[in-house]
Amino acid sequence: MNQEKLYSLPDLPYGYKDLGPYISEEQLRLHHQKHHQAYVNGANIIFEKLEKAKQDSTELDVKAIAKELSFQASGHLLHSLFWENLQPASQKKDELGKSLEEALNEEFGSMERFKKLFTQAAVSVEGSGWAILVYCQKTKRPIIVQAEKHNVNVIPAFSILMVLDVWEHAYYLDYKNERAKFIEALWQIINWETVTKRLEYLLN
Repeated sequence: MNQEKLYSLPDLPYGYKDLGPYISEEQLRLHHQKHHQAYVNGANIIFEKLEKAKQDSTELDVKAIAKELSFQASGHLLHSLFWENLQPASQKKDELGKSLEEALNEEFGSMERFKKLFTQAAVSVEGSGWAILVYCQKTKRPIIVQAEKHNVNVIPAFSILMVLDVWEHAYYLDYKNERAKFIEALWQIINWETVTKRLEYLLN
């Protein structure tokens, strides 16, 4: 199969040590190289199965294939966005872009309230999943949603601005079972510039 048609593990935009003390080198390396790589591999295996079926007319369980591809590909894509949502604390800029600040203040009343509600969404995800800030272009408003696993409760056509991974593999080495402490730590390394650029792309 043409390698250009397969997914690949993206490089991190920082070093494995650079998110400390909030995410340790060991935790980040395991999360990126093992867990994210597993979703890349899983999705590519399915693409290869589809290609093989096209070549020799192999019968496929379409329902099972579609479900598995949704899980693996969503895992890859959400992780790719997640890495971009973070930055070393030494490089962090506290100021939000004007467009993002205005959108969050208008929808949630204040930045503090947005953080509180987003944190609640992240803490309360049932099992493994994500807290996600999306933007609805129809109503012109940012909305907080949850995704169980990678692909349950996802609302189609809502554009993603920010994601927070709350699978245990994202934090267990550093925070054990204390998800809330992990979430609180991540506020120290959110890359607001990236979040702002995603919103501005939608507004333009």
